[in-house]
Amino acid sequence: MSTPSMPSQVPPHGRTLRSRLIRAGWIVGLPLLAVIAAAAYFGMLRVTERLEREATAIAAATGEGQPEPWLRVSVAGRDLTATGEAPEASQREAAVGRLAAIDGVRRLTDRTGVVEEVSPFVWSVERPAAGRVEATGSRPAEVGAFELAQRLKPALPRDATLNDNARAARGAPRDFPDAAAFAVERLQDLTTGAVATLNDTVISIRGEAASLAAYDALRTALATPPQGYTLGTIEITPPVVGDFRFVVSRRPDGSLELNGHVASESAREEIRAAAAEAAEGAAVDDRLRDARGLPPGIDGPALARFVFQLAGLLHEGRVSFEGEAVSVEGNALDAGAVAEAQTLMRDARPPGIAAGRVALSARPIVPYVLRIRRGSDSVTVSGHLPDRATREALLARLNPRFFRESIHDRTRLADGAPAALGAALAAAVDPLSTLASGELTITGTSLRLTGTSLYPESAARLAQSLPKAMPAGWSATVAVTSDAAPSATADLGPCRQRLAERTAGHTLRFAPGSTALAPEFYPVLDAVAALARACPAERIEVVGHLDPAGVKPETQADPVADEATKETAPKPAKADPKKDAKANKGKAKAETKQEASKSEPKPEAKSEPKPEKTEAERADAGADLARARALAVVDYLQKAGVPLERAAAPTGVAPLSDRQGICLSLRS
Repeated sequence: MSTPSMPSQVPPHGRTLRSRLIRAGWIVGLPLLAVIAAAAYFGMLRVTERLEREATAIAAATGEGQPEPWLRVSVAGRDLTATGEAPEASQREAAVGRLAAIDGVRRLTDRTGVVEEVSPFVWSVERPAAGRVEATGSRPAEVGAFELAQRLKPALPRDATLNDNARAARGAPRDFPDAAAFAVERLQDLTTGAVATLNDTVISIRGEAASLAAYDALRTALATPPQGYTLGTIEITPPVVGDFRFVVSRRPDGSLELNGHVASESAREEIRAAAAEAAEGAAVDDRLRDARGLPPGIDGPALARFVFQLAGLLHEGRVSFEGEAVSVEGNALDAGAVAEAQTLMRDARPPGIAAGRVALSARPIVPYVLRIRRGSDSVTVSGHLPDRATREALLARLNPRFFRESIHDRTRLADGAPAALGAALAAAVDPLSTLASGELTITGTSLRLTGTSLYPESAARLAQSLPKAMPAGWSATVAVTSDAAPSATADLGPCRQRLAERTAGHTLRFAPGSTALAPEFYPVLDAVAALARACPAERIEVVGHLDPAGVKPETQADPVADEATKETAPKPAKADPKKDAKANKGKAKAETKQEASKSEPKPEAKSEPKPEKTEAERADAGADLARARALAVVDYLQKAGVPLERAAAPTGVAPLSDRQGICLSLRS
């Protein structure tokens, strides 16, 4: 008789576990050992879940009286890790103790701390990868980590998450969340590796701009930091572009426009300085954008110098560096400038730069421009002159009037000069010499004098006198100001003493027969003019001197004035054929008579001696020369700002002897 099989005795909970494992796909008829292992795993899951519930409850309890719970707990199996900063040490100890007392905890890692007062309060955010931003340093204890994260979330770069490793601390500046959001938002325009830091109320940023548009956006945003905060170290590297270029365009008025890219602010400053020199006082329109990408092996400063050298040969046009080659096009200063540009392109290109297109023409210069610019220690002449004679005449007029300054001649010769250019220069150079600094610009037949005068009276007088001195068909405008403050009135006694001091040791003696002021006169007369402003109640009287007896006068010439005379002198009459025929017939008869008389003896010619001047005539001539010298000094003083009525050469005063120089004296 067979024994009936007994059903396996499986406890109810075993059946339940087995059915759960089967539904989960873990076992399909596994042996009992696998069932036990699975039971252990799910038992651990239940323990972990319980630990998480209890730890979370302990952490949540730390939020009482706080912006949010300060304790954060992570669970890995039966291991707990506690982080956060407790407001007080006692609260920290109590929370950590409760965590350690949870049943079933195998290991507790305590990384908690106590909120402290820190100074300086430093917080940083870094963008180590495109999708991640990490915060380190200190964050305000009064602002919870979750609350700060929510405040920063809209400012994060696109698709980036915030990993907050900062520790809570006291001592944060006011409006910290706003400043932190401002710093994080700047990371949107920077590539990976960028860092923004708040050090108390100072914001510093370091990184590379993601693009040209991003670089411009950064410069705009940084112009207005959050209220109460200032900018510290800003090290933002321009982006790299694949089409690095540099273009200088010259306009007809002499101004320059800069376009393309510049690698740094220091390079921009160097380029602007070179542009200002090349523009020679005209405007410089800087439209350069910060970018890197200059091909390796090309020296940026050498490239800029070469481009400006070519631009200096243009009246209108552009010089461009694009695709590693330099090209120049437009209207050259003259025919010689075309050849110079071709030579420069062939022989003077910096290493690594290819020769591009040279497309220059030499059209007539319209308008015809000439500039004379007076600086603190130099006078620069640029633009065009019609010929070498006019250039030499102008320099001959400038040299004695600006003997203390170095004169730089950068003029070029070209046709198209307006009529009476020499006369206009002769009238305007002297007023320019009375200015502390200024510029004389001739454009066509229009003359403009600008600058600063040492004397208000002189500035006012030039506006009236210069237009009247222009030749026919010319116009002149004057924009001269004076920064000099009115001088205090001094007594006659001290004024005379100061005049004696300023003229002591300086014998103002003219060359024989000359009425031209010598260069050494100017410092003395400038000092006298300044004294006259300080002594407005007194009048300066000037007395000239005689020449030594028997000394021949030196020949004098004023080349610019002579040129002006040539320009305004009447032209010879047109030839008349009938008159010319009669004249030629008479000339032929005279030549025939002359040939016939060659063989006849000539009576010895007697030269009539010129009558010598009487003593009275010589005295009158000497007195006239002495007065002319005195008037030349008076004219200079008036141009230097002394009012007309306060500088005079009195009539009826005997000239000084030949051993004395000009006499300057004060009269009430």
